[in-house]
Amino acid sequence: MLSGDIVRRILADCRTIAVVGLSPKPERASYDVARYMQANGYRIIPVNPNAGVAHILGETVYATLLEASQFEKMDLVNCFRNSPDIPPLVDGAIAIGAKALWMQLGISHPAAAAKAQAAGLLVVQDRCLKIDHRGLAPT
Repeated sequence: MLSGDIVRRILADCRTIAVVGLSPKPERASYDVARYMQANGYRIIPVNPNAGVAHILGETVYATLLEASQFEKMDLVNCFRNSPDIPPLVDGAIAIGAKALWMQLGISHPAAAAKAQAAGLLVVQDRCLKIDHRGLAPT
């Protein structure tokens, strides 16, 4: 079961977020969540080999986590990919030394989550980063 403490730790300690699957289309959930987090003081690193643009939300788009890690230090890997696509993202998150992995609403992969946790990452599955941030923000 997910502890609110894990969410609070991620939000407090992970200030640079790799958003895997970030779309350049403003109507997409990935764009909305990334824009919200950016507006709330987080640095967004777009990771999407199929974005078709060089920049999203004013940040350089990278094809892979490994490519991005050559230029950026990322604390959190926020996944907007289908559940079957998660295992290689876990491998990437471990390889780049991320502190945490977040799978958005509707995305979970228990085996990949266990591997990430075994490597020391904080892991959240099937939750929305924006909703959780709003829920913990002071009113």
